[in-house]
Amino acid sequence: MLLLLDTPSLYFRAFFGIPESMTAPDGMPINAVRGLIDMTATLVKKLGPTEIVACMDASWRPAFRVAAIPTYKAHRVAYGDVEVVPDALQPQIPVIEQVLDAVGIARIGVDGYEADDVIGTLALGATGAVDIVTGDRDLFQLVDDAKPCRVLYTVRGIRNLTTVDEAFVREKYGIPGTKYADFATLRGDPSDGLPGVAGVGEKSAAALITKFGSLGAMLEALDSGSAEGFPAGARAKLAAARDYLAVAPAVVEVASDAPIPDLDRALPVKPRDPEALVRLADRYGLDAPLNRLLSVLAVG
Repeated sequence: MLLLLDTPSLYFRAFFGIPESMTAPDGMPINAVRGLIDMTATLVKKLGPTEIVACMDASWRPAFRVAAIPTYKAHRVAYGDVEVVPDALQPQIPVIEQVLDAVGIARIGVDGYEADDVIGTLALGATGAVDIVTGDRDLFQLVDDAKPCRVLYTVRGIRNLTTVDEAFVREKYGIPGTKYADFATLRGDPSDGLPGVAGVGEKSAAALITKFGSLGAMLEALDSGSAEGFPAGARAKLAAARDYLAVAPAVVEVASDAPIPDLDRALPVKPRDPEALVRLADRYGLDAPLNRLLSVLAVG
C-alpha cells in the first residue's frame, strides 16, 4: 500500500495543535517538526504501508490556477506570491524537509504544482491500494473504491481519522462517489477564493450533479438551451456563471500529470543518513520523537 502525506496540511495542523512552548535547546519553536514526526510514526504503525511519499507544495498558488481564476488563494498572499505563514512556523519547514530526507522518507514537490497535484498524480498512477492523509476536502475527488484509493481525513485528529471512500461521499454530500470535484466546482470554496455559482449551495449543487451525472453533462444541457432537468431558477443562475464554469474545473481538479521524478518510495527500515539525523536530533532536541519513528520503521 502507498501512503501519501499531504505534508503542508499535516505540519500546519501540528503547528496549531501543539504549543509553541515546545522548543529546541536554543529556544526555537519546534512544535510543527515534532508533531509531524509523531504523526508519521502513528500513521505508519496504524496503516502499515509498504511505500510512503511526503508530498510538498513547490508552488502553493500555481500560475495555471491563478490564470484561470485570479482570486484563487489571493486572500492568503502575504506579498508578491508568498503565502502567509506564521513567523514561528516558517523556519521549521526546512527542518521538516531535512528530517524527512535523513530518515529516508521520499519527499517530493514539483515546480508549478501544489502538493495536491503531486498526490493526484501519484494516486492515479499507482497500481495498488493508496491511502491519502490530509485535512483538505479537495482531495475527496480522488476516492476510488475500485483501486482502492481512500482519503484519511484528519478533521478529528491523526488518532481518529475519518475514512473517506465513495460511500462516505455519497452519504455526506448526496452525490455519486467519484464526483466531488464537479460538486465542489458548483458550490465553490471561499477559503480558496473560489466563488462557485451564486445562489447554488450544497443541496442545489448535489441535486444538479445527481440529476445530470457530471458537470460536463450538465453544461451540455445548459448550452443546448433546454430547461429540462434544471430546478426552477437554476438554469438562469448557471447561465450567469457560464464563464466561471468554463475555467473552474482547471482550478478545482487536482492535476494528474505533474512531472514526478524517479524516487525511492519504499518505506525505510533504517535512516538514509544516520549522521545527519543525529545532528538534527541534537540541534533541535528531537531524540524522543525520532526514536519513536525509527522504532516503528524498524518493526515495519
